[in-house]
This record gives sequence, C-alpha cells and structure tokens, in this order.
Amino acid sequence: MTGNGTAAMMTQASPSPRIDWVDYAKGICIVMVVMMHSVLGVEIAAGQTGYMHYLVEFARPFRMPDFFLLSGLFLAVVIDRDWRTYLDRKVVHFAYFYVLWVTIQFGFKAPAFAAEQGWAHVGLMYLESFIEPFGTLWFIYLLPIFFVVTKATKRLPPAAIWIVAAALEMTHLSTGWTVIDEFAARFVYFYSGYLFASKVFALSERARARPRWALAGLALWAIVNAAIVYDGCSTWPVFSLVLGFAGACAIIVIGTLLAKQQWLNGLRFCGEHSIVIYLAFFLPMVIARVSLLKFAPFLGVGTISLLVTIAGVVGALAIWRLALRTGARFLFERPDAFWIAPKKRAVLVAAE
Repeated sequence: MTGNGTAAMMTQASPSPRIDWVDYAKGICIVMVVMMHSVLGVEIAAGQTGYMHYLVEFARPFRMPDFFLLSGLFLAVVIDRDWRTYLDRKVVHFAYFYVLWVTIQFGFKAPAFAAEQGWAHVGLMYLESFIEPFGTLWFIYLLPIFFVVTKATKRLPPAAIWIVAAALEMTHLSTGWTVIDEFAARFVYFYSGYLFASKVFALSERARARPRWALAGLALWAIVNAAIVYDGCSTWPVFSLVLGFAGACAIIVIGTLLAKQQWLNGLRFCGEHSIVIYLAFFLPMVIARVSLLKFAPFLGVGTISLLVTIAGVVGALAIWRLALRTGARFLFERPDAFWIAPKKRAVLVAAE
C-alpha cells in the first residue's frame, strides 16, 4: 500500500500503516451509526420526526453494508495465520469488549429494567445478552462470527460462497434472532470486502486520479439512492443489495476525495477510533437526549437530534481520553491477561 492511502495490495506478513481514505470512510460510517441511534431515540422520546430523519433514511441502505465491507477489507493479510493467533485477534479481542461493555450498559439500564419487571428478570436479560446481542453492541458480536466463517470456508469456491451470501441478503430473513437475521443481511458485504479488496483499492485509485468524474458519479448516486429510498423500494430484493454496494462504493469515493484534499480531518480521527466511539457513545447520547428534550425543547426535534449526534461522538472520545488519563485503559485496551496468543504491539481496540 502506498503512502498516499491507496493500494499496491497486501502481500506483506503484517498490516501496513493506516490508510487515509479508509479512516475517512470509517469516520463517515461511525458518525452515521451514532446519528441513526441518536435521531431515532430523540424521535421516539418526542413522538415526532425532524429534518434529521430524512438523512437517516437516506443512509439506511448503505450505512451498515459499508461498515462491514470495510471490516473485511484487510482480512487477506491475516487470514492465513494459525488458528490460535487468528482467534485471539479476531474473536477474543471483540469478545472481551463485548462482555465488558454489555456489563457497563446493563449497569446503567438495570434499575429501569428492574423497576418494570424485577431484578430476577434483569439477571435473565443479562444472561440472554450472550445469545441475543444487547442494544447497540450487535456489530462487535457479529464480527467474530464473520471472521471465523470466512477462515473456515477459505478452501471452498469463493464464487459459491458469495452467491449464497447474496441470496441470503435478498431473503430479508426475519426470525427475530439478531445473529441469524443480521448474518443473513450483512455477511455478503463483509465477504465482498475480503474477496474484492483489490477492486476496492482500484476504485479509490480511480477516484483519486479523476476527482471530477468521481464527483459526477456521486451526484448521480445520491439522486438515484434518494429516489429509490423515498419511493419505498429500497428494501425490495435485489434493490437492497444493489443500493448497499452502491452506497458502500460512494462512501469509499467520498473518503478518497476527502483524503486527497485533507478536508474534515475530524472525520479521519473518528475513523481511526471508530470502535472507541462505537463502544462508548451510548452514555453521552442518552444524557444529551434527556437533557435537551427536558431543558431545550424549543430547539425542535431536528436540531436536538443533530446536537445529540454530536454529543454522542464527542462524548465517546472524551470518555476514552479520560480513561487513558485515569488508569482505566482496560475500557478500550485489552489487558495482557485476556490474550491467548503472543501479544503484538496494539493501539487501542483497532481491529487488525
């Protein structure tokens, strides 16, 4: 991979330094995730919708597909590691943070749950969270499953796996079990990031070399995506798959153009620390939502939603910085005791 953030593709034994456009793209994704939870939470609490609702709906077809595609992008670098090392980096890593943060979230929400159905039920809910992912944490619950399935099926024909994964996405499976339903809906994007990584980097190269054409393509995509979403067709089979990939490509192009110009470096910083934000945004988001709806309802649902989104992102990063300064690094860095393979030099919770 070259220094300007594009790829000569991954053949070395260890991952290269961070890629600028990937961090920008991840930054866009994590902000969209926080935005979705913030906006929908405010709207449910207020009983009405605001202008931010339309942006959330616009992003719905590609918000998570792009996140999963980016998550699989560098898998080719590490997939041939021995199983012990692979499971340490790709399963134990995320399992540690899931167990820790699901416990933290329960600590905040347990009193409300207990007031409704009693403490015994709270205990059952906590145990159930290890089978049925809790709240916003389902993403890091599902990622290890994707990593294991991809390595376990490495000797099978990739085309066959991709076709099955695409077919699963188009079934729009709805069993009521998050792991089953989200696996069906998202695995095709993760596997595509792994399988078509060289094509993704080639797309970034072309966008960097021809920015005017890239901007024209983005304008066309935005119009088509908006038209299909607001026409109510975005969840139709085939449409959902195409919109997912089209939106993921659009975010990659946007990330590349921002990286080329070095604009909005805050987004890049968010992308570098996307898992930090994902783990911790729930608390500042809830505090901001409750406070603004109580003390500043005159701002309107749309503006409150925007402010809650900002609070979620900035607040999560503030919690991270506070943890580093107060000796609570275990909140965002896996302690030595939870490594099952020789420890490498790691930075926070960035997935390798």
